Amino acid sequence: MSEQFLQDSPVRQRTDGATLVCLLLLALLIIPARLVLSFVPMTLPPALVVALLLGVLWLSGQMVDTVGMSKGRNVVRTAVALYLASQLATYGVATRRWLPTDELTVADSSIIRIMSMIAVAVFACDAIRSKERLDRVLKLLLGCSAVIAFVGLVQFGLGVDLAGYVSLPGLRTQDNGYSAMEARSIFRRPTGTTNHPIEFGLVCAMAVPLGAHYVFKARDDGTPYVRWLVCLALVGLGSMTALSRTALVGVAVAAVIMVVTLPKRRKITTLGVGGGFFLGASLVVPGLFGTIRGMFSNIEDDPSVKARTADYEAAAEQIDLNPLLGRGFGTYLPTKYTILDNQFLLTLIENGYLGLFALIGMFLAAAFATIRVRMISQDEQLRSLASALLAAVLAGGIGSITFDLLGFSVATGLVFIMIGMSGALLRAAQQERKTTPTPEVQGA
Repeated sequence: MSEQFLQDSPVRQRTDGATLVCLLLLALLIIPARLVLSFVPMTLPPALVVALLLGVLWLSGQMVDTVGMSKGRNVVRTAVALYLASQLATYGVATRRWLPTDELTVADSSIIRIMSMIAVAVFACDAIRSKERLDRVLKLLLGCSAVIAFVGLVQFGLGVDLAGYVSLPGLRTQDNGYSAMEARSIFRRPTGTTNHPIEFGLVCAMAVPLGAHYVFKARDDGTPYVRWLVCLALVGLGSMTALSRTALVGVAVAAVIMVVTLPKRRKITTLGVGGGFFLGASLVVPGLFGTIRGMFSNIEDDPSVKARTADYEAAAEQIDLNPLLGRGFGTYLPTKYTILDNQFLLTLIENGYLGLFALIGMFLAAAFATIRVRMISQDEQLRSLASALLAAVLAGGIGSITFDLLGFSVATGLVFIMIGMSGALLRAAQQERKTTPTPEVQGA
């Protein structure tokens, strides 16, 4: 009887790296970004603390062989290491020379923030050991993004900020200078649990390809797919109601990648569902389509676009001062100088050409990892997941051209998590390739 009981009892999954990444996602996406630790003098959100702890665990795991941490070369981990080297070099050079007190203070806090994000990427790359655990993390990521979208849609439609009612022990509300519900045209611009409407829109846009993947996967597996369809609808509508060019460009990039890489029958389905969704949203929310169209049709006269391009001359002067390693990450203060809604241009100022190449290199490495998965894997669902991650990462990368990505914690954390998971997906595909018999072996 005891043997039968043991056979029938489900095996309990032990806490592993994927579990800890899930904990980080909950802290990053569900806890409102305005809430920070109340018992420390610096601005320290809970997700940042979790990220730093993951960095300590990753370093400890690399020193032993008993905790299941992956080791060995990985293109994503190499790219992240180069980005780390560029950040440390910039910080060393910047703090060696004289800096105003306000800039030095921000440089110190900024190196902690970026180190925590780097830790998240390498931990996700090395600690998520199988495609099943990676799948679990990405499902939670999609679910959390849908929650953010729901909160944002309530803000957009009813003018009620559900995130403002959240109060947790040990946390205080940090005033970041942004309104929870800004206005554009006749509409409110939601933020969900993030700091800014642009950040909200980009988070939703990056989740759209994951939603499409899990709808298709559930239908292929014969399992209920309505919940994934609801998640897809929420994040899709969230990216539209953000009224952000960054979000719409991100969705467009993701859609193009998904359509190009999907099988033919799914291309048609994706195009039809996407077009129907856009038309339905425009009918349900009168004036939404006209507002979105106006954001692009009058782009040359848009004050926000003119403000972005007007600062290029001043930015060029800053670049010439420290072209190789920059003036210091975080030291180009928007309150002191100007706001640059272009992360690549801002990185060129703060981290120089080496930092810019390292940042672009991370996005390219993640893209290469997902493309490589599609090349070596025979598992169609794994190939589809690779396409979804490729679309999400490139949506974040392209969005950085119109958005100072690293200045916003939620979007930054999500991008680094997805970059790390691209490396984990490549490890899983390589391991699967090693353990899967070749056709000749099967025939023998």
